[in-house]
Amino acid sequence: MPIHYVAWVESLNHHGAPFDFTEEIFYSLAGVREQDVVRMLNEQYGSAVDPDGVAEYKFELFQKRMKEVGEIAPVADLARRAHLEGMPIAVASGSEEETVRGVLAANDLERLFEVIITPKLVKRGKPAPDMFLLAAERLGVAPEDCVVFEDGESGMQAARAAGMAAVFVPRTVR
Repeated sequence: MPIHYVAWVESLNHHGAPFDFTEEIFYSLAGVREQDVVRMLNEQYGSAVDPDGVAEYKFELFQKRMKEVGEIAPVADLARRAHLEGMPIAVASGSEEETVRGVLAANDLERLFEVIITPKLVKRGKPAPDMFLLAAERLGVAPEDCVVFEDGESGMQAARAAGMAAVFVPRTVR
């Protein structure tokens, strides 16, 4: 998340955003599709920052630094254990698929996940439950039998709306 934040700030500045994009705002919107974040901020601040432009440039900036992203050890360890035990596991992320796969591959985790869900696969991103429900469907698991590990409030809301148990993973965990 810290590298995502740096890329966000650089992209918003590059596109002339007239507002301060604080870490508090960033983390409160974790998991929300990037273009939707910009639209929300435009509405809140009465600005007209280009949502697609910000998302595309942020993507480029993040791609350059992707290998710096480390795993969240407790979650990665749990995923490894679940995989060894044959449990179906998925990723449902507000990031683009290329970013998700790149970060997982950089940490040798991609092979663990049977399903990867990104905003392009659903009508509504987090905090709507669509991403988690699609992940459960593709895994062949009932929503009430799922546990979500989430680092953002929008994801926690989405998990609850999907009828899934949820565990909050604070951004300070490594």
